[in-house]
Amino acid sequence: MPGAIYAEGLVKTFGDVRALDGVDLDVPEGTVLGLLGPNGAGKTTTVRCLTTLLRPDSGRAVVAGLDVLKEPDAVRRSIGLSGQFAAVDEYLTGRENLRMVGQLYQMRSREAKRRAAELLEQFHLSDAADRPAKTYSGGMRRRLDLAAALVVHPPVMFMDEPTTGLDPRNRQQLWGVIKELVSGGTTLLLTTQYLEEADHLAHEIAVVDHGRVIAKGTSDQLKARTGGERVEVVVRDREHLPTAAEVLTAFGKGETTVEEHTRKLTVPVTGGAKLLAEIIRELDTRGIEMDDVGLRRPTLDDVFLSLTGHIAETGAEAGAGTGTDKTEEPVT
Repeated sequence: MPGAIYAEGLVKTFGDVRALDGVDLDVPEGTVLGLLGPNGAGKTTTVRCLTTLLRPDSGRAVVAGLDVLKEPDAVRRSIGLSGQFAAVDEYLTGRENLRMVGQLYQMRSREAKRRAAELLEQFHLSDAADRPAKTYSGGMRRRLDLAAALVVHPPVMFMDEPTTGLDPRNRQQLWGVIKELVSGGTTLLLTTQYLEEADHLAHEIAVVDHGRVIAKGTSDQLKARTGGERVEVVVRDREHLPTAAEVLTAFGKGETTVEEHTRKLTVPVTGGAKLLAEIIRELDTRGIEMDDVGLRRPTLDDVFLSLTGHIAETGAEAGAGTGTDKTEEPVT
């Protein structure tokens, strides 16, 4: 049986641009899939197709056991969606926003009021419940938007880059809310540009590039494909590069890269901070002075460079390259 979220061969084009080029996904019930990729990769288009906001040109999708193309109304009643931008009415209070959502789902007035109070408490918004949403900070608006998506206890949630633009404190708070939600049995598809975010939240990650899923696996599996951790050393004297390279190669798990103009050496390793300490001691024993040394974990660019041979574009550059995630089309 397919998972709570299932897609097979999803294709979506906008003019000459092939935004989705045969996307396959299978998300087991009660788990989190992180859809990882830069702007323009096709993440948002995938979410819009799965949530009935866009109709794919071809392919099949099932959400919460319902065919997305044949039963769109039933799908909408079974899901929650938190988009890239908080979809709240700025002139209503936080409480009024949540009660309005409940009423749109045809909840009784008393039930909508009770559920609004419950969510305001859960998302730490009770103190601001009766203030207009336009007075909320970005983090508060994002939490209110997520609360609105949960008014009817949906079994399946979609979150499209929920922490983009948030400061570290608000991002950590939202991560806590998401973990609590999933622990209650909700299935979640989360799109993100941040490997760290997917690392914290996702049971499995699907890497998307130019409308295709190019890799799937756990965070550790993807990091292993990029060489895992790396030790980077910047030596003070260029003449010490050969000796330093010899030391790093002895401790590393692959080829040592040497950049002569920056005096930087990089080598893939396994062993973490303990191994780093051993490398530092050996370099010191050899009389090699260092301007900088550190243990670096793979970044989004590392993953993309390893899997595709190119750096992950961001922002306007990515949009210009593919035109996928920012293009909208009305549902008919």
